[in-house]
Amino acid sequence: MGPGIAVLTLAYVLSQFYRAFLAVLAPDLTADLGLTAADLGRASGIWFLSFAAMQLPVGWALDRVGPRWTAGVLLGAAGGGGAALLSVAGAAWHVDLAMALIGAGCAPVLMAGYVILAYGVRPAIFATLAGAMVGVGSLGNIAASVPLGWAAEVLGWRGAMQALAGVTLATAAGCLVLVRDPGVQGGGRRGSLLDVLRVPALWLVLPMMLVNYAPAAGLRGLWAGPYVAQGYGPAHVGMVTLVMGLAMIAGNFAYAPLDRIFGTRKAVVLTGNLAGAAVLAGLWWVPLPGLVVSTAALAAVGFLGASYAMCMAHGRAFLPPGSVGRGVTLLNLFSIGGVGIMQFATAPLFDAAGGGEAGFRAIFGVFALILVAGCAIYAFAPDSTD
Repeated sequence: MGPGIAVLTLAYVLSQFYRAFLAVLAPDLTADLGLTAADLGRASGIWFLSFAAMQLPVGWALDRVGPRWTAGVLLGAAGGGGAALLSVAGAAWHVDLAMALIGAGCAPVLMAGYVILAYGVRPAIFATLAGAMVGVGSLGNIAASVPLGWAAEVLGWRGAMQALAGVTLATAAGCLVLVRDPGVQGGGRRGSLLDVLRVPALWLVLPMMLVNYAPAAGLRGLWAGPYVAQGYGPAHVGMVTLVMGLAMIAGNFAYAPLDRIFGTRKAVVLTGNLAGAAVLAGLWWVPLPGLVVSTAALAAVGFLGASYAMCMAHGRAFLPPGSVGRGVTLLNLFSIGGVGIMQFATAPLFDAAGGGEAGFRAIFGVFALILVAGCAIYAFAPDSTD
């Protein structure tokens, strides 16, 4: 199980990389292909839509076919193929298609690891290992910054994408060689999505999955750069977003053992997300409190918003045997769907508020409100500590 989880974690590094890399290549894509900011925004959104749309089919495949072939074939054919297509793109629709393929290819890798962990380790340590996978995988966000810029400068953006296609294909081959499928659970019975949807407790966890990652991901992936650039100058964008990205990585490792330390998952998730809502409320009250305070606040939102794996462990505890693949992908669909919804929704919200400081105030306020709303529903969920 060790080598299989290791190669799936590497695949998840690529997944995190591919959801953030377009921002670095934007100047090259604009100069070479004439892409506008709207074109790039659409292509990035397509990645998330493709990733989300694949979750339920991936869940079926994980339960029926197994993590090895599901992750290996999709990552190689769609992920590697999409990266290769992007390297020879000649028009905006080529970029859109490439991002759709890459999103589909990345869709199974983390969930494949979670299915293996769900069947292969004690439930009490699932959150710890799941959080560690996300924490290590989040290094992909760091790679999709200065290192990618350096590679594009040395190899050209097309050469960098060709190299990434090769790395993706090699990682997919590693999945096929090293990943081992868990045995069928539940007395050999293979469940269905209906079995998952019949679990009442899960319906109280899903709203938390929908909102807990959306503020941190939305700010880090879309709004932190414009916020810092408008408020404090473009020269500070790289530093602030790097600090926030590192805080998000640290948050995953910090959350990971807390359920075993405190004997509760629900209280850990509620405390962290309500604290994140409080920080966002502070930014709503004073949108530009100074560069140092803003940097610390964004880092706190990233750190406190890293409860994804703990929420996943909470929901996983209620899943019926034989339907774990469908269950974790349903949870993940809500999580990635929440990010996508808020990324599409916050742009018109920013414009409607008049842009500038008022626009950012509106975004911070809405992010705080959705966290509070998610916590209000989640508070009624039964706890799970295994």
